[in-house]
Amino acid sequence: MSRRRKWLLLLIGLMIVFIADFPIITVAVNSFRTTEDILSSQNILPSQPTLANYFYINTRTRFWTFLLNSGIVALGSTCLGIALAALAGFAMSRFRVRGLRCYNQALLIVQMFPLILAIIPLFIFFRQLDMVNNFIPVILVYTTTQLPFSTWMLRSYFDSIPRDLDEAAKVDGCSPLRSFAQIILPLAAPGIAAVGIFSFLFSYNEFFISSVFLRDESRMTIPVGIQSFMQQYSTDWGSLMASATLAMVPTLILFLFIQRFLMSGAMAGAVKG
Repeated sequence: MSRRRKWLLLLIGLMIVFIADFPIITVAVNSFRTTEDILSSQNILPSQPTLANYFYINTRTRFWTFLLNSGIVALGSTCLGIALAALAGFAMSRFRVRGLRCYNQALLIVQMFPLILAIIPLFIFFRQLDMVNNFIPVILVYTTTQLPFSTWMLRSYFDSIPRDLDEAAKVDGCSPLRSFAQIILPLAAPGIAAVGIFSFLFSYNEFFISSVFLRDESRMTIPVGIQSFMQQYSTDWGSLMASATLAMVPTLILFLFIQRFLMSGAMAGAVKG
């Protein structure tokens, strides 16, 4: 490939990235403008950049509480979901039991069932248990929602790991659980990382379930808390842009750390299924 063609492809790729990320760039840029400047100016770039919005959400709002709550809910549902999906996916990949086939069909039913139809019964159920404004119902609902996708993806990844390793571990005296923990899981790290990032992003960005179960301001997550900047008659656009920009930082940092696992895990999980 000639050098000119490489530069042309690079330019086209940068243009595509810029167009796809233009809304995110716009939010980040407008976070340095006041609400009055955003509403009155027709220019995208700020004429007088200011950090007033960031000082405001740091001192006058509970943004960091929202961020901490989102981290707790996202990490809790991701860890619980990966633990359950890894065990179920390994069992479905290695064992041929009639009950596992029923479990696979049950996962399909859960995946097809509209969650919005179950929100009211779930809310009534957890309210009777006095668990409204508690992270546990949100974590459990998130885990149940993500479980079918996580299980099928990890099952496909386990299918790509040779069964000879299980047989060799069995000859050495390892039980299936020990073989799974010490041999299969380390090899499945890319697949687990891929499932983990998808699950974390879903839980971190989800709004509807959190808005139903988390009513107290001290328990709100980032999506629910950011909504408080949008009032009935006015919207604090500057603070809204600043909080949305800060909310993107944890996911960007997480993605930078595990991006090398993401592609390899997703591709390996798609080999068999």
